[in-house]
Amino acid sequence: MAQFLNIERTGNVVVVRMSSPDTRNALSDPSQMQEFVDLCAELRTDHSVRAVVLTGSGKAFCAGGNIKDMQRREGIFAGSPYELRDTYRNGIQKIPLCLYDLDIPIIAAVNGAAIGAGLDLACMCDIRIASKTAKFAESFVKLGIVPGDGGAWLLPRIIGIPKASLMAFTGDTIDAEQALAWGLVEQVCEPDELESEALALAARIAENPGHALRLCKRLLREGQHMRLDSLLELSAAYQSLAHHTKDHEEAVTSFVEKRKPNFLDQ
Repeated sequence: MAQFLNIERTGNVVVVRMSSPDTRNALSDPSQMQEFVDLCAELRTDHSVRAVVLTGSGKAFCAGGNIKDMQRREGIFAGSPYELRDTYRNGIQKIPLCLYDLDIPIIAAVNGAAIGAGLDLACMCDIRIASKTAKFAESFVKLGIVPGDGGAWLLPRIIGIPKASLMAFTGDTIDAEQALAWGLVEQVCEPDELESEALALAARIAENPGHALRLCKRLLREGQHMRLDSLLELSAAYQSLAHHTKDHEEAVTSFVEKRKPNFLDQ
């Protein structure tokens, strides 16, 4: 099977492109899921990477699971209920565990349909921007199934329980403007401007020190399930680390000297 993720790098920004336009970038094979796991493991140890852009090739961002395989009970949908449970746990559920947990800021550039697991994939990212042609649906219920890859945890944290319930219970599709109004995406742009806008945003993020970015993202993640007092303790610990980095010294010095900083991820 051809490689699913096409990786490009520009400076401190990595662009990850799902590259199976014939299947609308459907997540249908364990090897695709392992590519996400392997990529996150590589990025976790590369401290020169300060931002990631995730997008799709062709007309779709990601169409979710392969419905024909569901119908035939083939591939990742084969086997007994026990086997199928293990397939989810050892397959697609690895993606939210590695991608959502990655300390590097991730921008989803939603170029087209983000359906089912495709929507959940976008929700695993920190920021979403969309083409005017993008469509979004938490559509599992229309196939008689449930969000199996973390959508029931991710989506309410972005748009709130009532709107997430509406999407999950109806399975209806919303367009980019509705997604913007609901806070599912932060920006909507013309299709031919999407990638340049995503890269420009990633570049703005990547101008900042890598250590501070990773620690900041970790605090935001941990803050979703910690008490305030616990988060303040963690913040104090992270802050003490940040104060002793060379990049902090460079940031303060360059500010005082009114010049552009030169960060070395140290």
